[in-house]
Amino acid sequence: MKQQTWIILTIIFTILIAVFAVINVDSVPVDFLFVETEAPLILVILLSVLLGALLVMGVSFAKFYQLQKQIKQLKADPTLEEEPNQELEDQTVLDHEKKDEQK
Repeated sequence: MKQQTWIILTIIFTILIAVFAVINVDSVPVDFLFVETEAPLILVILLSVLLGALLVMGVSFAKFYQLQKQIKQLKADPTLEEEPNQELEDQTVLDHEKKDEQK
């Protein structure tokens, strides 16, 4: 079922892109600082979206690997091992004693 949903969504997305491409075939001027050229509007839009997606993906991967490295460092640090919390244990003992007294 999951595969069928994925295929249907892919087909719908492809049809939308095709319709969008047919509508936006006009040539537009594109200025690259020192060079100006003409390109189809759909090409400009799709390349802009693709470059934006690649940029976001690159930043996400960099953050992911940074967090993975930090996790490895924290797991390897012996000073961060859990120590018993004496205050919490004392409070738990007091709570149990109060419950016993109430019975």
